[in-house]
Amino acid sequence: MKKVKITVLQTTLNQELAREYGAEGLTACPMLKEGQVFYADYAKPDGFCDEAWKAIYQYVFALAHGAENGLFYYGDWIRKPGVAICCCNDGLRPVIFKLEATQEEAQLSYTPVR
Repeated sequence: MKKVKITVLQTTLNQELAREYGAEGLTACPMLKEGQVFYADYAKPDGFCDEAWKAIYQYVFALAHGAENGLFYYGDWIRKPGVAICCCNDGLRPVIFKLEATQEEAQLSYTPVR
């Protein structure tokens, strides 16, 4: 299993939806900052948003297990192998991530229970 580089590309705020549905003073996501980089494999990186992890984990898992050799969705989504662009599921202020396969081996940081 390889590590996957996660880069925060954008923190956004849909002004129209925020005006209609958002709490007073709602801003773009305060947890993550554009340009932040995390590395992941089988587990959520320290300091990474739980909800964002649930939204992107399937792509991280695929890239960590060799999807860099091909393209997602029959090659009709992202043109570059080993890359996925995805976002968290916050409909008012989604954070957009770039996931990249690396050649760095993942290291288990726990002892599996048998």
